[in-house]
Amino acid sequence: MTTETAETAETAETADTRSGWSALFRDAFNQSRNAMVLLDEERRHVEVNGAYVQLLGYRPSDLIGRPVSELRADDTRVSPGEWHAALRQKQFTGTIELLRADGAHVTVEYAGHPEVVTGRQLVLFVALRAARGARIRDENPQAPVRADLSQRELEVVKLLAEGYSGPEVAEELRIAHNTVRTHTRNAMTKMTARSRAQLVAKALAECAYW
Repeated sequence: MTTETAETAETAETADTRSGWSALFRDAFNQSRNAMVLLDEERRHVEVNGAYVQLLGYRPSDLIGRPVSELRADDTRVSPGEWHAALRQKQFTGTIELLRADGAHVTVEYAGHPEVVTGRQLVLFVALRAARGARIRDENPQAPVRADLSQRELEVVKLLAEGYSGPEVAEELRIAHNTVRTHTRNAMTKMTARSRAQLVAKALAECAYW
């Protein structure tokens, strides 16, 4: 095999791996029980999942194209400079208090993952925790680590992203519950995730090639 042929084969394998990763998680955004939203560079809603709609109580049509700043329930404002600085990071975390459609406040701890998709700057926000009428302690951001998850670990994380419990994942994949726990722990270690929710957030960010 020539060097050129080997490089072509390696490129094709990389493309297949990326395609498989993206395909594996393509539906997780819509099916996940974790609230997720895709914002553009101007912080406008581009896409929302069902959990996000349920969390805030708005119709999707009321959210798409609307700046997230209009939903802030607190007086804190992120300056353009701070926002563009965040866009240069691989990942950032924080806490925001949002106004629901019914007037109630909900505090959300989130992870943000900037990506350039087909030449467009987008940010995937994943709610790690949410609480109505209460404040959640903010945590220091951690830089993500690109992880090479095994095929089985990817399958486990995908089902977790879709809201399956550990026993349900075991039943779906026809493996032991302890095996699911092992795959989950291994994936969390590789992704440097502190919880299953953060594991899902980081995994989804890795496949944000929509």
